[in-house]
Amino acid sequence: MSSSFPASEVPIRPHTVSGGEVVPGDLLALSPEDAERSRWHVVVHTVPESPETIRVAYRPVLGGPEREWVVGREESVTVGGRRVDPASVPLLETQELGGVPLRDGDRVSVLRVVDPAAAEITYVRRWGVWHRDLDGGHAAAVSDGDVREWARRAEEDGVVVRYLPRPDAGAASVPRARRVVVTGLGAVTPLGVGVGELWEGLVEGRHGIRELEGDEFEGLPVRVAGTVPVDPASLLDRTAARRMNRAAQFAVLAAREAWGDAGFAAGGTEAAGVDPDRVGVSLGAILGDASVLVGGDRRLRERGPRGVSPLTTPMTVPSQAASQVSLDLHITGEARTVTSACASGTEAIGEAIDRIRYGRVDVALAGGAEAVVTPAIMASFAAMRALSQHGAEGALSPSRPFAKDRDGFVNGEGAGVLVLEAEEHALARGARIYCQAAGWGLSADAHHMAAPDPSGRGVARALRGAVHDAGGHLVDVVHVNAHATATTEGDLAEATALRGVFGERAVPVTALKGHLGHLQGAAGGVEAVAAVLTLHRRLIPPTVGCVELDDDIRELGVEVVTGGPRELPADGDLVLSNSFGFGGHNAVLALRRVA
Repeated sequence: MSSSFPASEVPIRPHTVSGGEVVPGDLLALSPEDAERSRWHVVVHTVPESPETIRVAYRPVLGGPEREWVVGREESVTVGGRRVDPASVPLLETQELGGVPLRDGDRVSVLRVVDPAAAEITYVRRWGVWHRDLDGGHAAAVSDGDVREWARRAEEDGVVVRYLPRPDAGAASVPRARRVVVTGLGAVTPLGVGVGELWEGLVEGRHGIRELEGDEFEGLPVRVAGTVPVDPASLLDRTAARRMNRAAQFAVLAAREAWGDAGFAAGGTEAAGVDPDRVGVSLGAILGDASVLVGGDRRLRERGPRGVSPLTTPMTVPSQAASQVSLDLHITGEARTVTSACASGTEAIGEAIDRIRYGRVDVALAGGAEAVVTPAIMASFAAMRALSQHGAEGALSPSRPFAKDRDGFVNGEGAGVLVLEAEEHALARGARIYCQAAGWGLSADAHHMAAPDPSGRGVARALRGAVHDAGGHLVDVVHVNAHATATTEGDLAEATALRGVFGERAVPVTALKGHLGHLQGAAGGVEAVAAVLTLHRRLIPPTVGCVELDDDIRELGVEVVTGGPRELPADGDLVLSNSFGFGGHNAVLALRRVA
């Protein structure tokens, strides 16, 4: 529905004429008060009613039902000094909605047809209420009762309300990309080995950040990190473990857990009866395990070339984690490594989603693994003044996302892996489905080699892109797992982006780096595991370390979950997991709740 009224022409100038002077095309106000309130009608035609009166047929200026008015020939009436072609005014009517069953996806358009300057407003029903803009961040929504009342009062209020029901399902014939679901989870984190240890620690509000021990860390300005409390090599075959760097050991343990959690037989594709060519691996890593190269260089200087192990090179490359998972589970479809700073794990999951969507593989193990708690890396981060100076003593985490006293991130290590699967493949084997891996978004800040863009524009693009890729709207988002590393600039930039995207809507936000530290390339994988469980268990873990919210972040209206876990809102179905990295890499994963 659109207006044919030429709003840019000569302005309306109300004046009075006699009833006998009214002709078709005149703008007519039924009273002087109507003229003041911009309530105008177009005269369609006039006919003599008696020697003293005429019958005037009129419609609202932007369209609507035709009405009649008998007016005296000498009676004063208000016209607008404008002429409109009566044939250009559509005959529009409001539908009675009292007995109409309203459903999500229905639309209602509202136009104040008596006002020449009015614009049509469309509302869409989503999650049982009507939104003016599904992606605009407007906090207010209206109820079914409001919409029915608009229709009931339409003529009295000078509006036309048109109802457009959603199309019936089954009409689409265009092939669509396959749906991707999450069927398995695995994790090795500073809270312990296994997803159970991770989730329990998150919900209970515990952290796994410790004082670093060992002579190699002596003299460092910062000696706290989120380290895995168990030697991963002790959980693997000794010979195999010696051929893996620490990050690969984390990855293999997490992948094994995720594989078993998905209902596949232990031992890999052959034991599970799965075609190995239809399974892939996609892991994120920045460096993998920096200690191997550092150790090789030390042995070179101490013992000469013969002291350097031939395994140094294959154990140094960031792709070792993906290759070792492929070897361990006999996966031959593909084994990819994504390196995009701290967004690596999330981007690796997104790449795997697309590989399944478009039929390259049916199953993928995706996430991230990292082991960079080494003296050189710690010293470098400290020199950048990026690390927190808070100690690990006491129950309060030194990593304090969104907090007023945050002063930097805490370096960490670990791995998080999801089993992603084409929905039809999962259903065919009767798999338990946690949620849908619905979409993902990418962007680049193009701002600085290390610092985030304070405007948050790049982050906002990735957030919107993930929701759009998931086929959803911003009103569908009920939770954001924030990147929030506890750096002053980074947390504020992310909060600014969240406000810019969601506006006044109070979407619950939590950040897990108070529990874990910053796991670098593994962060996206571990946080995706937590986001999946948040959807599946409908419970949001709290943000640890944030005792008092930063003033600027509070003013932005970001709803940070602190103190204890919170029930996941039911008026939506999307959860977002954010990851942002040095150099302006932004990646956001969108997960959808399944019934």
